Amino acid sequence: MNQIKIGRFIAECRKKANLTQMQLAEKLGITDKAVSKWERGVAMPDTSIMLELCDILCISVNELLSGEKINMENNNQKNEQLLLDMAKELEKKNKTIWSSMWAIMIVSMAVLIAGIFIAAFLIPEGVWQLVTILGVCVVFLIPCFYALKLEVSVGAYKCKECGCEIVPTYKEVMMAMHRGFTRHLKCPKCNKRTWCKKVLKK
Repeated sequence: MNQIKIGRFIAECRKKANLTQMQLAEKLGITDKAVSKWERGVAMPDTSIMLELCDILCISVNELLSGEKINMENNNQKNEQLLLDMAKELEKKNKTIWSSMWAIMIVSMAVLIAGIFIAAFLIPEGVWQLVTILGVCVVFLIPCFYALKLEVSVGAYKCKECGCEIVPTYKEVMMAMHRGFTRHLKCPKCNKRTWCKKVLKK
């Protein structure tokens, strides 16, 4: 999706409807700054208000996401292209989240190793050494929980038995035994517990 094109289209439709940014914002219950961001291509309208926005501007959701008026003849072609664009965007977003998760894990591991090294060799044995080790472990665990949340938010886990793609809850993943990004989960389709491998595409 081309946010700049969509932004220009929103501005054009708003002007055709004889609305200012402030008036459109009031109708949607948002700030005029949000409308300005859409029109500059900085941000996209939230999905919760997209239908209402389209209704006000007298356009379809397809037209909004395409950034142009669509003839009935070209409608199916535009729909297919839009779905492809959305799939590509989701895949790109998933890869970004996955990279962020790896970055968090690597930095956390580096902090853990550095903290244990400092505690073992630079701090004399005693209470302060123990406090430092415990502190480092807590600092390591907090980003680990966040990284796990990121892992759960993208893709799915593939059942080894039936090939079903499982999207478990955060709690289910946290409680499951794991080997890296392969987790021992119960499949809702075949009801078997297997080592399910992480796949980015749902």
